[in-house]
Amino acid sequence: MTKKTIASRILQIIIVLFGIGFFTFGLTYLAPGDPVKAMYAANGSIPSEEVVEAVRKKMGLNDPFPVQYFNWLFNCLHGDFGTSYSLNKPVVTVLLQRLWPTLKLTLFSLILMLFVSVPFGVLSAVKHNKAADYLIRLFSFVGISVPSFWLGVMLIYIVALKLKLLPVISTGTGFKNVILPAVTLAFPMAAKYTRQVRAAVLEELHQDYVVGARTRGLKESTVIWWHVLPNALLPLVTLFGLSFGSLLGGTAVVEVIFSYPGLGNLAVSAVTARDYPLIQGYVLWVALIYMVINLFVDAAYEILDPRTKVR
Repeated sequence: MTKKTIASRILQIIIVLFGIGFFTFGLTYLAPGDPVKAMYAANGSIPSEEVVEAVRKKMGLNDPFPVQYFNWLFNCLHGDFGTSYSLNKPVVTVLLQRLWPTLKLTLFSLILMLFVSVPFGVLSAVKHNKAADYLIRLFSFVGISVPSFWLGVMLIYIVALKLKLLPVISTGTGFKNVILPAVTLAFPMAAKYTRQVRAAVLEELHQDYVVGARTRGLKESTVIWWHVLPNALLPLVTLFGLSFGSLLGGTAVVEVIFSYPGLGNLAVSAVTARDYPLIQGYVLWVALIYMVINLFVDAAYEILDPRTKVR
């Protein structure tokens, strides 16, 4: 990507972030309930009306919407997203604390997904319309159809409660605490990517360069793994980047089931507690992740396939 293109994309990211920030702040402003009462309720206390009014005045909640928004925007531009009502900590600190567990879960899930989907997808394409192909397509169909929350509950019941191999609650520390949430996330992704890899490999197998490689006497395994697979995986780079961004933003259902201390679980807790500063910070964080990863994916795609640079 040229410097001009990168500068243009960065400018687009900034504009989109401003728009998302405005709508997020506006929606939380219009949300029912009193933020001050929610803040005290999260700490287990019931304040008097005088205290509530004094705190509202101190926090600037009695100011008109434009004043509140521009004060919030000014603070955000200086790296201050406010203080969490429920945790009584700076929002930036809370998000950074939950980032590493989510990053660890994301990487482990993607590695598991790749170890399953790439071999299965290639095998399904090579054994097209044979028994192995039908079995793998059945696996992908089941994997896409099974809800994540049901799979997570079944894994807890069988692996954790019955077999007692892994802990029920994932604390986010240690390898064992990540296995069940990662498997729950990786299973449906592996099923989806298996279908994508199969379709991409089938398309490449009909290309002229494959026929030429076979006529030159190359082994079939060499043709598949060194010629077909690299070209087949190129179209999946964008999809992989979106999956990485989605997981890095936190997977609420799975994290809540396993009590995993990630960003998704944090977002659910913030919504439940009406923790508006934390909700606003989380939404901006997820938006930034998606757009930055999309930028890196586009740059990586041009490196992997120089023909896109010409187009």
